[in-house]
Amino acid sequence: MRANRCSIKTRKINGWAAVTLANSQIEVTLLPDKGADIYSFVDVASGVDVLVKTPWGLLPPVSPARHGSEDDVFLHNYEGAWQELFPNCFTPCTYRGKQIPLHGEVATLPWTLRVDQETDELVQITLEARCRLLPLRLTRSMRLSALSPTLVIEETVRNEGDERLQFVWGHHPVLGAPFLEAGCRIETGPCDMHTPKQSYEPASASLAAGQRAKWPHALRVDGGLADLRQVSGPEAGTHDHAYLTGFKRGWIEVENPRLALAFRLEWDPEVFRWIINWRPFGGSHRAPLEGIYGMGVELWSSGSNLEGAIEAGDALALEAGCSLETSFRASLRHTHTSTPNDGRT
Repeated sequence: MRANRCSIKTRKINGWAAVTLANSQIEVTLLPDKGADIYSFVDVASGVDVLVKTPWGLLPPVSPARHGSEDDVFLHNYEGAWQELFPNCFTPCTYRGKQIPLHGEVATLPWTLRVDQETDELVQITLEARCRLLPLRLTRSMRLSALSPTLVIEETVRNEGDERLQFVWGHHPVLGAPFLEAGCRIETGPCDMHTPKQSYEPASASLAAGQRAKWPHALRVDGGLADLRQVSGPEAGTHDHAYLTGFKRGWIEVENPRLALAFRLEWDPEVFRWIINWRPFGGSHRAPLEGIYGMGVELWSSGSNLEGAIEAGDALALEAGCSLETSFRASLRHTHTSTPNDGRT
C-alpha cells in the first residue's frame, strides 16, 4: 500500500511527455503537449484505469493522421481518455470569419505547465493554453490532496481581446474497459433527455432519433422503452447519443457493481448545462472511430456547436478583458466501503 502522501511524477508515453498526480488512492496522468489530455484515471487499489483507450491507442507525436479523420485534427490521434473542448464543441463552424475546428482548438495545442505545490499533503499544477484563432486564454488548475480520491479542477477563461466574444466549452471524458462492462449503471439527478435529429450511425442505433423524454427512459427504434441507466457490453453492437440537460445539481456517477467501483463527476450546471452521453457499445463502425467500446459522460456548455449555440441563445460570452471561472470534481469511490453524497459540489 502506498503511503498516505502525494507525488508528482514525469515520464514519456509513446513519445509524449506525461505528468502524473498521485496519492494512495488515485493516479491521474495528463499529456501537456497533447491538449493537456487526461490520459488515465487509475484506482490504486485495483489498478483499474476507468478511462477508455481506443483499439489503436496513443500514437507517437509525428504519426500520420488516422484514416477517415480528414481535416478533423481532433481525430488525427484520438486515443480515447479525456479531452478539453474549447472554444467549440461538436462539428466545425465559422465564427467572426474564422473556421473553428471540430471540438475547438485547445485539445490539439500544447499547454504550458507549472507546479504550484508539491508536498506530502497536497499537489497542484496549473496548465494554460491560448487559442490561435480567437484571443481567448484558458487556465486549468488541478489539485489532489493526500487523503482524498478526488481530483479538483478549477478553470478560468479570459477574453484578452478588445471586443465581446462568444464560445462553447466542454470536457470529453469517456469511460472504458476494464471498468466499463455490461452491468454497469449510470445515476444522475432529474433531467431531460434528447436524442439527435439524426443518428450518427443509423444502422447500429438503438434509440429513436429526434425524441425528448425524462431521464432515464428513452424510446427505442423497435418501439420499446430503454432504461438509459443500464450499460450494455460490446456484444450489444449499438451506437447512440443521449443529450441530458435541465440539471438542478450537477452530478453523475457510473458504477461497476462487480468491481465495487464508481466514477463520479460534480460540476456547476450553470456553466456546463449538458451531459453528452455517448454510447458506442460495440456498434461504432465509421472510420476513424471504428471498434470503440466506451461511454462518454461529457460536460458541454451547449448541446450544439458554437454557431448552433449562438442561434439558440445559449452560447457563453465574455466582454473584453473579462473572465469566467468554474470548478468541478472527478472522483473514484469504492462502493462497498462508502456511500455517495447528495450531489453537492
